[in-house]
Amino acid sequence: MALPHAASGELIRLQRTEDDIAHFTSIALAKTEHMELIRLVLPKERDMPLHKVDGEITLLCLHGELVCDAHGTSTILRPGEMVYLLGGVPHAIRANEDAVGLLTILLNPKGEEHAQVLQR
Repeated sequence: MALPHAASGELIRLQRTEDDIAHFTSIALAKTEHMELIRLVLPKERDMPLHKVDGEITLLCLHGELVCDAHGTSTILRPGEMVYLLGGVPHAIRANEDAVGLLTILLNPKGEEHAQVLQR
């Protein structure tokens, strides 16, 4: 059974709980025809391998330290910092320390997103 997504106007809690890192509890918070909002949790030294998605994305660091590898450079994100990527840009994300981020993906008009993991 899929977790329910937030409805328009509904409060979404983003704070980190003690079990987040231990259980790697990333969850999709909201999804519409045009956008998906994900609370991304990465334990220290865990990564999302090199991949690309069709839609534009933003990644906002809420807690800890995330690193986004894209465009041939590594961008370190600390709380309150974010990065924006165009659709189709190959990128990888890793955590230098236990981290929580807010990931937004713009979807195609049919509400679908295609992610492709790339060989390193």
